[in-house]
Amino acid sequence: MDGTAPLSDEYDPTSVERWAVEPDKRPGRTAFQRDRARVLHSSALRRLAGKTQVVTPGTRSQAWDASARTRLTHSLECAQVGRELGAALGCDPDLVEAACLSHDLGHPPFGHNGEQALNEFAEDCGGFEGNAQSLRLLTRIEPKRFVHSQETGELVSVGLNLTRAALDAATKYPWPRGAHPADPASPKFGAYEDDRPVFDWARKGAPGTRTCFEAQVMDWSDDVAYSVHDVEDGLHAGHIDPNCLHAEPEREEIFKVAIGRYVPADTDPAELSEALDRLLEQEWWPHGYDGSAVAQARLKDATSQLIGRFCLAAEGATRARYGTGRLTRYAAELVVPRAARHECAVLKAVADRYVMQRAEQERLRADQRIVVAELAEALTTRAPDGLDPQFRALFDEAGDDRARKRVIVDQIASLTDASARSLHLRLTMRPTGGGGV
Repeated sequence: MDGTAPLSDEYDPTSVERWAVEPDKRPGRTAFQRDRARVLHSSALRRLAGKTQVVTPGTRSQAWDASARTRLTHSLECAQVGRELGAALGCDPDLVEAACLSHDLGHPPFGHNGEQALNEFAEDCGGFEGNAQSLRLLTRIEPKRFVHSQETGELVSVGLNLTRAALDAATKYPWPRGAHPADPASPKFGAYEDDRPVFDWARKGAPGTRTCFEAQVMDWSDDVAYSVHDVEDGLHAGHIDPNCLHAEPEREEIFKVAIGRYVPADTDPAELSEALDRLLEQEWWPHGYDGSAVAQARLKDATSQLIGRFCLAAEGATRARYGTGRLTRYAAELVVPRAARHECAVLKAVADRYVMQRAEQERLRADQRIVVAELAEALTTRAPDGLDPQFRALFDEAGDDRARKRVIVDQIASLTDASARSLHLRLTMRPTGGGGV
């Protein structure tokens, strides 16, 4: 222990250990309160305000206004959902909130589109994965705590130096690249090879590739928040016509999007149809949304109802299996009923079909891929020119081309959508069609 207030018996001393031991400047706080505060005050969290959630911040759109979500607002909303659900199940609420605030920190500019482009560039140095980047940011890149290296004596960053339990709770995919327990070819993983020492430390005592209970709460809270809020934004922007959800051809297209992407490929479309009908039959569903103040209030109520519906379903099913005790770490699995997962998946597919698959969005995504690819090429040719001082120093210290390429990846991943375009323009002198306000 390092001077923090003791926790309940459900979190043992190894859960609150930090990679680098340090005293608490304010005795009396719990270790997880410190973790939450460190993530909340991080520059990485603030940068999420300028990163794509569904539609790129700052793009011209008469329908899409400043109230649309960014990755920052999504993370804050995910944290609120996760904190309450976790507390209801006996988790430490600060621990779950810290994990929810952390879960998207490593995502690059332009959302998953940017993630794919960076993964192609980084193929020969370990690939790129937003969740693995989050771990790297929490344990290495975000400048908060430095210690002297035992090997060289030089100061090295240990990032935010969060507790073992916080790092574990923020890890959706607790395995390195190529070690997915069911599909070795899966692009999802939680740690780069460079970060294996701290990853292995954080996973000390974990049973194989099983995620801890708090990470499962975070993951479901993430699903709930973005499925519900993306539909809310789509309705508010006029991209989703509520009447289409009753038309059979449109419903079939929605289910095609969901199957294989949001539910297993062998899912019966009839189950998804039943899930959508259950939602449409609710008294609070925002039928005939027209943007009026009354309709906006009904939409906001529907948002609250959906979040409560999904969280209570998971809470009830989990309690039915495990009883009323505190559920933490590896003592339980979050149980989400199949019906709730299908309803959540249908909402994701609705937003995907009517918001993300719009023609203007595909044109924008193509332009974004060009920006990332050209920016990576320009930095490879010109680095350390173009690198921020933090990454310039790391580039100069890197021992080989592979390590230098990883620094370039870290630099690009840290950029907002706007700063990526600005740096691209400075290094290539070629404007792109992404636009802005």
